[in-house]
Amino acid sequence: MECIVKTFDQLTPREVYEILRVRTAVFVVEQTCPYQEADGVDYEAFHVWLQDERGIRAYLRAFSRDETTAQMGRVMTLDRGKGLGMEVLKAGLATIREKMDKKSVYIEAQTYTIDFYGKVGFRVAGEEFLEDGIPHIPMEVVL
Repeated sequence: MECIVKTFDQLTPREVYEILRVRTAVFVVEQTCPYQEADGVDYEAFHVWLQDERGIRAYLRAFSRDETTAQMGRVMTLDRGKGLGMEVLKAGLATIREKMDKKSVYIEAQTYTIDFYGKVGFRVAGEEFLEDGIPHIPMEVVL
């Protein structure tokens, strides 16, 4: 499994297509959640993914939330139960540490994933809310 980190301007057209394809497959089709997938954030984000001969298997994006905080989003894996979600999460945190001058990382996690993010130090940082009809919880980790 290869880990790849690129800015938007470094992505090839094929990589952009594949990123949008897998994100849509998980967040729009699988979760039956119509929303604006191409939201403009991708232009300023680091795109972090794991791939093998089949293509992208896990993905996230990391971007600046404010002067001191990075944000991660679109965290997903196509191969659940194989540790790829944790692997891409750790790669995302490493990317933020290495490439962004931030003190913490914020994420709007689906509520059922609290324990998953807790394994790398994220803590609940607010009240549960609905986003696109799915319960989410703000979480943050200090770097």
